[in-house]
Amino acid sequence: MSIRVAETAGFCFGVNRAVDIVYDLINKGEKVCTLGPIIHNMEMVNELESRGCRAVDNLSDCPEDATLVIRSHGVSQSVIDSINTAGLKYVDATCPFVKKIHKIVTEAGEKKIPVLIAGNKNHPEVKGIIGHCSSNCYTFNNEGELLELCKIIPVENNNDLYVVAQTTFSEKEWKKCLKIVKKVYTNAKIFDTICKATSERQKEADLISGNSDLMIVIGDRHSSNTAKLYDICKSRCDDTFLIETAKELDKDLVSKYRSIGVTAGASTPARIIKEVLDTMSEEIKSSETVAETESFEEMLEESLKNMNTNERVKGVVVSIAPNEVIVDVGRKQSGFIPVDELSNDPSVKPEDVVKVGDEVELLIMKTNDVEGTIMLSKRRVDAQKGWEEIKALAESQEVLTGKVANVVKGGVIVIYNDNRVFIPASQATASRDENLEDLVGKEVQFKLIEASQRGRMKRIVGSIRAVLREQRAAQRATFWETCEVGKHYKGVVKSITSYGAFVDLGGVFGMIHISELSWTHIKNPSEVVNIGDEVDVYVKDINEETKKISLGYKDPDANPWEILRRDFPVDTVVDATIVGLTTFGAFASVIPGIDGLIHISQIANKRIEKPEDVLKIGETVKAKIIAIDFEKKRVSLSIRALLPVEEKPAEVAEEEEEVIASTEDEVVASTETPIEEPVPTVEEVVKEKVEKVNEDIIEKVEEVKERVEEAKGKVEEVKEKVKAHVEKVKEAVEEAKAPVEEAKVEAAEEASEEE
Repeated sequence: MSIRVAETAGFCFGVNRAVDIVYDLINKGEKVCTLGPIIHNMEMVNELESRGCRAVDNLSDCPEDATLVIRSHGVSQSVIDSINTAGLKYVDATCPFVKKIHKIVTEAGEKKIPVLIAGNKNHPEVKGIIGHCSSNCYTFNNEGELLELCKIIPVENNNDLYVVAQTTFSEKEWKKCLKIVKKVYTNAKIFDTICKATSERQKEADLISGNSDLMIVIGDRHSSNTAKLYDICKSRCDDTFLIETAKELDKDLVSKYRSIGVTAGASTPARIIKEVLDTMSEEIKSSETVAETESFEEMLEESLKNMNTNERVKGVVVSIAPNEVIVDVGRKQSGFIPVDELSNDPSVKPEDVVKVGDEVELLIMKTNDVEGTIMLSKRRVDAQKGWEEIKALAESQEVLTGKVANVVKGGVIVIYNDNRVFIPASQATASRDENLEDLVGKEVQFKLIEASQRGRMKRIVGSIRAVLREQRAAQRATFWETCEVGKHYKGVVKSITSYGAFVDLGGVFGMIHISELSWTHIKNPSEVVNIGDEVDVYVKDINEETKKISLGYKDPDANPWEILRRDFPVDTVVDATIVGLTTFGAFASVIPGIDGLIHISQIANKRIEKPEDVLKIGETVKAKIIAIDFEKKRVSLSIRALLPVEEKPAEVAEEEEEVIASTEDEVVASTETPIEEPVPTVEEVVKEKVEKVNEDIIEKVEEVKERVEEAKGKVEEVKEKVKAHVEKVKEAVEEAKAPVEEAKVEAAEEASEEE
């Protein structure tokens, strides 16, 4: 008698993840509720309830201090909105494969494209999918229902159509239905959303049941995937039975068959599967002869003599050393874990990974009977456990977070869920000129672009740039939605030219002109800002057509004219520095950014021929502010007002004042335009136009650079995918060769026997 158990029997990745989330919350001492039963298995639900996890049907039944867990089937968007409105704390345990379907139908809704869903319309997963689509949704569970839908949905009005499937939908039925869809709706966009684990489980059940006299399917009768497994097995093996626990197993029935096959639904705990197998084994042994039983016991004992390499065992941590961890695995041999087999992250310390007394699952690396030791690995078990999740996440394209462990040839290694993810250099940063060493030790967000396995070799490839590109696109969209003149932003200086600085505002570039960098005259923007500086800016102007943004940087509170207005009113005495001399007077710096005119008549208390007879450039003198014209930006100063007045004959003094007054009027009239509004030279006009052209060119170059980088990233992604596809083709070729070679050998052997 033989028993063959399906390798795919038991929890799928999504269910296992949801149950682990609940257990983790319970172990942390949190009050937990699940929105509906966490899985379709009442044995598991009852077990969780005994530990304090309560299943609720309505949000109103969830206590405010509890954490609500959304099961792997997922829920509609309206439920998520209600949870947020109610302010409930929750954890979303929706299976990544289901989330992928939510994303597809949401996109269809935004485009007003009808959706066909292959699945049971009353199943929670399908209800959740419908709740994420705002366009017309139609469900079908078989060929007949699909043909009826074809009468309802006119072909001419539905050239665009999305087709998805419930993750547990029968693959055979799916293939039949697709033939109809492709024939009727030639432009339909079809998404193969059946979970690969479900597909593999159904294929294996079909294979095992076709070669068994008795087929046992273990699982809850309310489980959709269990029901499909039963239908598949029943079509191949007449004696197929569905049981929920070992108590339902007919022991007398088991002993009558020579070959028995066993499979289990995705919601069936390993504990229940083991109980069924143990019950069957006991019945088999009790029905065998004594000699057969002894032989069975001998073989069992022999198999337990040595702990085989690659066997999993559980051990308890006894002690921790810098180079190894000692564990008790319940055998005579002493178990130890080398420090490099504790974790895939080489930077962590042993005490950060395990504590004395921890029970850990380990993989046997090597058994040394002479020394009585067993070398074990924890990181390999952790990596194997995370492999199913990695494959699911690669398909769902979720954004993941991991720590960069080190730089390797051609890229960096990121640790995620104890698996090493390779990020090619072309996918590690936003642009190629960034240093990869700067990423080491940092938490980064990335997407998986490949997760494949050939033999024992696993290849996991990710992309940080894909996430950065999406983030920048989202930032750009958000920016243009909210951008307006006068709004303040924080940005980073990305490049500097002779006429200004370009600032990254979050996916969008703006420019601060050199005249906006400082209230005082500067020759180059680098006198104020440097590349990499974070700056506070505000929008001065937006060109909607060219998408160009002019930025302001100068602090209004630092405006020298406002400072003058506030702190230096007329009649204030200041220390003025002479900065220029003319025939009609001297210019002196009042405060940084403002120069005032000391008319020749205000330099001394007597008539002078020229200002340089009394003053020299660089000299600091006491002067009084006698007039300010804020509109024309002019300040008049007087040294004479602070000097003692000389006695003169009245007629001389009066004549002198008239001359001075007429002279001042002439000077002001003759110098007003050249002082305040100098006529630009041809060279200055040309320079200004060249600078404007350069400004446009630089902005275009920045845009082109960004587009080139995006294009390079996409090319690299395509290269990686092509490379992965080539590997898969090679693998398929090798697999295809195997049966041919076997057939050749068999043919040769048959020919030899005939001879």
